[in-house]
Amino acid sequence: MSAFFDLLGEFLIVFAVVYAASLVVYFATGLVMNEINARNPDRRIQKERDGMKRARAEILASLHALATSSFLLSAGYFAQTQGWVLFAPLELSWWSFPLMFAVCFVVFDAWFYWGHRLLHHPAFYKFHQPHHASVAPTVWSNDSATTVDTLIEHGFYLVVWLVLPVPALSIFALRLFDQISGMVGHSGFEYFAGRSSRAPFPLLCTTYHDLHHSQFHYNFGNFLSLWDRLMGTVHPRYDGIVETIETTGEIPTARETRVQRPAA
Repeated sequence: MSAFFDLLGEFLIVFAVVYAASLVVYFATGLVMNEINARNPDRRIQKERDGMKRARAEILASLHALATSSFLLSAGYFAQTQGWVLFAPLELSWWSFPLMFAVCFVVFDAWFYWGHRLLHHPAFYKFHQPHHASVAPTVWSNDSATTVDTLIEHGFYLVVWLVLPVPALSIFALRLFDQISGMVGHSGFEYFAGRSSRAPFPLLCTTYHDLHHSQFHYNFGNFLSLWDRLMGTVHPRYDGIVETIETTGEIPTARETRVQRPAA
């Protein structure tokens, strides 16, 4: 029994460190992005809506969701340190770190897309609806989610350690990138629309996920547009919107971006 409590104590230390780091990244990114946004009001995507009215609710929900994400990440890492995995991790090196980061980047993007699609199914949408209460997303809304929502979308951060020989640093780096890029993608302000964020390239800009919040039925991807394009769920006007921003510097109005709701 003492061995169990020793393991539990070790795990709780790992969880506390990961959760604390997650909160630091969350608030640091949020404060920096809000300062940048305040200096660039013309870059707001949904000019007719003030998403910041929900900031307090989003932050409170995020504290719980980040605890869930941190638990999943900590549990996976702890399982690897105890050898409770299918494969021993590759030794950290100049090639294993970027290779496994890239592999996990692609795998997580697929995981997120299909988990996100599942959450939009009527049987699961009640767990995802609180996230969509932020019709005009803000930097604080990235993690504004229920526990079930977070378990589905971030369950990857538990499972990946168990089935792939990942160096720990590759996963921690991916989680850091996921956190920061997700907050930028929810910020509601566009700074990155350009050639690389429209077809034939798979990269995204903030407008991509903002359209998901404002029009709901499109753009389920996280890092890439690949799965949306393959499955026909990319917003029909997305590439044109990005090209307009790229060539004119102007962000189209909501009326210019809206399309008719697709049949169920």
